[in-house]
Amino acid sequence: MYCLFMISYYKMYFMFKSNINGNFFRSVIIILLAGVLTAACSTRSADVKNGILPDNDIEDFHIPAVENLSGGFIFGADISSIIALENSGVKFYGFDGKEQDIFKTLYDAGINYIRIRIWNDPFDSNGNGFGGGNCDVNTAAAIASRAKKYGMKLFLNFHYSDFWADPGKQMAPRAWAGMNIGEKASALETFTFDSLMEIGKHGDIGMVQLGNETNSAMSGEYNWRNISALMNAGAKAVRRYDENILIAVHFTDPQKGHYAYSAQTLKEYSVDYDVFASSYYPFWHGTLDNLKDQLNIIRRDYGKDVLIAETSYAFTSEDGDKFANIVSDPRGFAHPFSVYGQALALRDVIAAAADAGGIGVFYWEPAWIPVGSNYETNREIWNQFGSGWASVYASVYDPKDAGIYYGGSAVDNQALFDFSGHPLPSLNVFKLVKNGASLR
Repeated sequence: MYCLFMISYYKMYFMFKSNINGNFFRSVIIILLAGVLTAACSTRSADVKNGILPDNDIEDFHIPAVENLSGGFIFGADISSIIALENSGVKFYGFDGKEQDIFKTLYDAGINYIRIRIWNDPFDSNGNGFGGGNCDVNTAAAIASRAKKYGMKLFLNFHYSDFWADPGKQMAPRAWAGMNIGEKASALETFTFDSLMEIGKHGDIGMVQLGNETNSAMSGEYNWRNISALMNAGAKAVRRYDENILIAVHFTDPQKGHYAYSAQTLKEYSVDYDVFASSYYPFWHGTLDNLKDQLNIIRRDYGKDVLIAETSYAFTSEDGDKFANIVSDPRGFAHPFSVYGQALALRDVIAAAADAGGIGVFYWEPAWIPVGSNYETNREIWNQFGSGWASVYASVYDPKDAGIYYGGSAVDNQALFDFSGHPLPSLNVFKLVKNGASLR
């Protein structure tokens, strides 16, 4: 709209001047200028349509260095859906434009840790996957072996559910239905240990997360006595497997000020953990200053390491797969929805974590891009390979949510790759923040 307005404005202005002065040269300028503006705007529109940012001269944009980065700071990525995406035909490329293993591209960009979510049994009785990457132990092992090739450590994220777990949904695995808390804790410990044994054959496990965004529930339990019993069962399995592995708990929504309450509750129930991990999405989770304050309280008063386990930001308002995105309106946020805006937003989160004495930051699903641009074709692929957030088969486990809203990626506009699988310059922020440099 802005481009069309500018073209019309300059046409009218120069035509008016030309009619007054009778200058043929100005008429030529009108045509040339209108052509240039039209071409520029057409290119801009095409770029946005294809999921490529409208930023011009991207190399001129500077990423300031982040102070206080520890030598072992974790630059992580959660790419749990990657196997399902590749099975769906999605291809990824390096910065040179050539097709390349995404793990190499991430490694080249400074990523040193891979986070993997793990569900107990994300399949129906016929073996059809629930979607979201069909993230069972076997999938985690496959991702682990590829990460190991590039020396990346693993952060294993046990949901202790057969599908998505979050603050509003903490369902127990079907195999644990009807168990009392003692039986469930025993089953959880066995599942955790056996999973570590299998995944550890394929990769280097550095950290384990006990539950996902467990603000007030976990695996079907809704009081802290039982939640703590489950967490301690998971911690016991991790310590038994390898006492050097870090144990993390995971919470979200820091602006409500409940982190200190959660940490105090964990202390009262003697939960064994090393890292207090937080999600941080600027769309929902308040300011970075508040986040730093909350994390500093945990470090100061409870002596725990702190970590940003999930974050992301949009590089465009466009939707690549015809499945509605979580966010599409940039109004009210600190940075525009553009490649450079995304880069600065990521840089700011890394800086906040470092200022709070955090041990690292993980970007959530930077490769969850479209499997195609046609909705009907996409839906068939999502259901077949599990590359959408949920397949139609998930209704047997989650009928009230996935059974109604199954579909594709709601975060394709927050990826660090464009809609065709090419890395965005913002992916390089992980290595650029160490010294500060132009975004390339």
